[in-house]
Amino acid sequence: MNINDYLIWRGDLPFSLYEFNEVDSLILSRFSYLPFDKITISDGDKLSEISSKMSTLKDDYYKIIDDKELIVNLGNSIRYKDLTVSDLILNKSIEAEKQFGAITIHLDDFIYVSYIGTDNSIVGWKEDFNMSFMKNVPAQIEGVKYLNNIASKYSDKIWIGGHSKGGNVAIYSALYCDKKIIDRIIKVDNFDGPGFEKSVIANGNKVLAKVNTYIPQGSVIGRLLEHDEKVYVVNSHNKGILQHDIYSWEIIKDKFVLENKITGSSEIVNLTIRQWLTNTTPQNRKLFVDAVFELLYSSNSESFRELSKTWTKDIPEMVEAYSEISKEDKKNIIKMLKEFGKAFSSAFKEESKYKWEEILKRNN
Repeated sequence: MNINDYLIWRGDLPFSLYEFNEVDSLILSRFSYLPFDKITISDGDKLSEISSKMSTLKDDYYKIIDDKELIVNLGNSIRYKDLTVSDLILNKSIEAEKQFGAITIHLDDFIYVSYIGTDNSIVGWKEDFNMSFMKNVPAQIEGVKYLNNIASKYSDKIWIGGHSKGGNVAIYSALYCDKKIIDRIIKVDNFDGPGFEKSVIANGNKVLAKVNTYIPQGSVIGRLLEHDEKVYVVNSHNKGILQHDIYSWEIIKDKFVLENKITGSSEIVNLTIRQWLTNTTPQNRKLFVDAVFELLYSSNSESFRELSKTWTKDIPEMVEAYSEISKEDKKNIIKMLKEFGKAFSSAFKEESKYKWEEILKRNN
């Protein structure tokens, strides 16, 4: 059973009769991913009204087709259809290398702040890769501003959540929001979002005590960087990186189906990336990431979906762009790729120095 099955099974009961739970949080964290840029909404609109507008949109407007089923189910659900939304923001800038989005959902007892994760845009993925050499990225800073603004507008308790980068932004926003807000935060749910450098989460124990991170057993994205919060491993019926898709996460009633360990492939990828980060400087990582994405930008595509459709046509532009890169930058690209290859090879030989099992023990 996944979240759409859950809505069909439990959608007949309002929150007053069946309290908000971790599965509901996953649903609202995914809600911000829906194609709000394709419709017009106003503060105070009900989910049933949004569902009515979105259900007529073309399938291509959805990041994945399960999202269309989700909004239809939400609109038909007694549990969700009368909830209202406010403060939608969608902000993307190639110049600032920023892709940020958030929306607030109003329940009877609290408000839910949902941060959007990485979309299909090249600039969105560029911002994610910037995390490899930056202590904070623009979406995280925007997330803090958004949370501070929401807390000043409304007096309710606040539940915060997000999937992928949205989960990372959710934690960061709670860590760096105005201190007077922290006591109003009920929980922060991070669904397979990356962690942080140790310096970012230092002295954040009061907030981290409210954070739950959920990752699939083969997680790649959610295991990046450091996690000092409680972490739960959820069973996914997909394989490898496809487990990042939350529609593959298994649910029984109102709980996730949990595992007590992660897969060997996840461990190898995690160790590879950690060794690569250890053996390369932030400056070289920046040069590498900038150069790779400069090639992608040269295609004039704004999203990976566009790039996949025009790939053969865009190859000459990308080859030309590569030829214009300086010899020094080319050396750096090759050096960084070699370092990654060495780290990947050694990951098969070494036992992970990063004891993920110790993190899971904190849940008990």
